[in-house]
Amino acid sequence: MAGSARGRTGGSGYGERVPLVAAAVCPHPPLIVPEVAGATAGELDELRAACAAAVARLLAAGPDAILLVGAGPETRSFRSADHGSLRAYGVDWRMPLWRVNCAGGERLPLSLTIGAWLLGRSGTELPRFAHAIAADASPQECARAGAELVGAADHRVALLVLGDGSACRGTKAPGYDDPRAQAYDDGVARALADADADALLGLDPVLSAELRAAGRAPWQVLAGAARAAGGDWRGALGYHRAPYGVSYFVADWEPA
Repeated sequence: MAGSARGRTGGSGYGERVPLVAAAVCPHPPLIVPEVAGATAGELDELRAACAAAVARLLAAGPDAILLVGAGPETRSFRSADHGSLRAYGVDWRMPLWRVNCAGGERLPLSLTIGAWLLGRSGTELPRFAHAIAADASPQECARAGAELVGAADHRVALLVLGDGSACRGTKAPGYDDPRAQAYDDGVARALADADADALLGLDPVLSAELRAAGRAPWQVLAGAARAAGGDWRGALGYHRAPYGVSYFVADWEPA
């Protein structure tokens, strides 16, 4: 599924086109890592393939660096040597964001840890940086963060945005069944497919929290970044399903 969003992202507030060349959206369930999933790893093979394809398209846009964006307990940026861990999920290894040296620390939240794993699978040697947005940040704060992140770039940058949809799709879901979840997720899917920044910025933080949608704040950072970059954007939705009662999206955005 694909669409375009003429005029939806608005103009750049920086007087010229910001060097955002592409964006990809992927979820961050720990089970996407086969070593975590164990014997059930095959159940998410299609999701892994969709994420790999999205990352490949991101790299094909020719960025000079990758910026990972995901939700965390607080808004902050990370050093390229920082790493994440999946020890809480039974796998005793660490995932570096980019380079390994003594200046790094185990600081990445789950969202960025999975993002680092996805990039690591691609084999890219591109520099990568990461920024966490507080899960409870307002839409205005998220949009401002997105604009500031790409506005500060002095090279061609691509965004890898990590975030899950609602966790209330059915009685076995982590948040149990909520009749509002289907419509919420369908709205997110349309917004990602259409590169509709306005729709993403319109997601209600309260409803999103009630539905345990971990992607709301990062998606709104993406919307702010696209608006700041200016021009028209085209979206493509490569995956939209809810295994285990949690909605996962994989999408790509590129200049139209």
